[in-house]
Amino acid sequence: MAKIGMIGAGSWGTALCWLLTNNGHEVTVWSALADEIAMLKRDHEHKSMPGVILPDSVIFTTDLQEAAQNKDLLVLAVASPYTRSTAHKLQGVAADGQIIVNVAKGIEENTLLTLSQIIEEEVPQADVAVLSGPSHAEEVGKGIPTTIVVGAKTKKTAEFIQGVFMSPVFRVYTSPDVLGIELGAALKNVVALAAGIADGLGYGDNTKAALITRGITEIARLGTAMGGRFETFCGLSGIGDLIVTCASMHSRNRRAGILIGKGYTMEAAMAEVKMVVEGVYSAKAAMGLAEKYGVQLPIIEQVNEVLFGGKPAADAVKDLMLRDKKIEISDVEWS
Repeated sequence: MAKIGMIGAGSWGTALCWLLTNNGHEVTVWSALADEIAMLKRDHEHKSMPGVILPDSVIFTTDLQEAAQNKDLLVLAVASPYTRSTAHKLQGVAADGQIIVNVAKGIEENTLLTLSQIIEEEVPQADVAVLSGPSHAEEVGKGIPTTIVVGAKTKKTAEFIQGVFMSPVFRVYTSPDVLGIELGAALKNVVALAAGIADGLGYGDNTKAALITRGITEIARLGTAMGGRFETFCGLSGIGDLIVTCASMHSRNRRAGILIGKGYTMEAAMAEVKMVVEGVYSAKAAMGLAEKYGVQLPIIEQVNEVLFGGKPAADAVKDLMLRDKKIEISDVEWS
């Protein structure tokens, strides 16, 4: 049994708490929101995850020290815009060598850092890892079979986290490619916005397949330029996460995109979804990285134009379709 601090009590934190307690671990759940903790203490159920009942053994607290000290593992499950501020609070309470596994997805707009890089900056004494893949909280909390990947700098840390999370309904692979895992996880949210926009415009399966296929090409193009492994983008946190996020109505990014395709502004769509739409926060950062590393991201560029430039969604699709003629695989020779 491991002692675990769940830092973040939203839908993903709740689902993972359910999983980890079913695995026999002792979990303390923290939130900065007193109302959220009061709800969980009262109901042992989060309003965003109806039917996912947490056992009486779970401790709920607004005291970060109580949640973080003397723990074998901290799971950082706050939404990406709050990763830095929450990690900063952990700096004074996390032990030397404390294992922290980040389960959020995103890139910081002003610094272009991944979330694990932010955590390492704010909590330099920590051993930081990431957990990612096609894993909607709504399904994990119901025990629906799910497969995911953990990335860490050392095999020992990766295998420890793998052992903590592994269950008959939650299969965990390991990888040393922390950067590639995080880039796949963050950038797929931007492509999922594009997929939702296409749905909102009334387009069909052909369009969705094109966006997924060319979207993973863009993600891999940028990711490998930054030092990620190409194989990672063919795996769970790459094409796997992209497929599920573009296809499912559980995806807040796809749902926001649908509304934008129907004519909502970005702000109105985010308000309607009522959850953090992380692709919106990663979209500008993706273009900053594209400029820094000299790569082209036409789909992500058009998403930015729609989100922040006021471009009509239908015009963005037209411009993508009418781009200069290209060869699909550039390094294959004609016979």
